[in-house]
Amino acid sequence: MERKAHWETVYENKSPNEVSWTEEIPQVSLDFIHTFGNDKSASIIDIGGGDSHLVDCLLNEGYTNISVLDISAKALDRAKFRLGDRASSVNWIVRDINDFKPESAFHIWHDRAVFHFLTEQADIQSYLELVGKSVAKNMVIGTFSENGPLRCSALDISQYSKQELGERFGDKFEVTRCLNVDHTTPFDTVQNFSFCGFVKR
Repeated sequence: MERKAHWETVYENKSPNEVSWTEEIPQVSLDFIHTFGNDKSASIIDIGGGDSHLVDCLLNEGYTNISVLDISAKALDRAKFRLGDRASSVNWIVRDINDFKPESAFHIWHDRAVFHFLTEQADIQSYLELVGKSVAKNMVIGTFSENGPLRCSALDISQYSKQELGERFGDKFEVTRCLNVDHTTPFDTVQNFSFCGFVKR
């Protein structure tokens, strides 16, 4: 409950240009998703999507089976308001990732900056087990790199190099591509991310 209250407060009190993760066009995420094929009916879930514009871009490209999960209802309400009538075509899920138990697997699992908030080994292991069961084919994970910040939104994070990120998921997933990316925040600071794409073994 403390974690949920934290994020509800963030989204209640800060505008998109006041939080570091805002991207007008999440190009890196889109590029990874494009490498997974051109099936516009593929089930895609954006983990910790909040009010990210990824869902807008996917709808614009014709994807029809999109879910967005976030711990903050206020974050998802922002995205719904922005999308207007199009919001009804998206499956919105208010859930802590540690309590997420999907009924079916997803073709594409996208997570930009949720996994790195897991700092306890039990939570990390729970996530690894979750994706092992809940990802049918492809996955993209983005975290702060070893050269990125140590904290975000006043919370500690776990940094991952490209190699470490690939190794974390290596038991059940094969790495298809990894890269480091500099993200420029709305207030002109730079954060270095590790991104890896995976395919289920």
